[in-house]
Amino acid sequence: MAAGAALAAKRGKRSKQALKGASRGMAQSMSVAELRKMAKTKRSKLPTKKRSKR
Repeated sequence: MAAGAALAAKRGKRSKQALKGASRGMAQSMSVAELRKMAKTKRSKLPTKKRSKR
């Protein structure tokens, strides 16, 4: 999600001042091609949280 927000800012569809946290750093340090590759990663089968060991 952060990569998508950073990509939108790079393309001018979102203001760079509205970015927070990881997306702000990504927008400054990564190219449009790198952001596009990260933003299109599927998230449906990825875990949302790390499971705690019991």
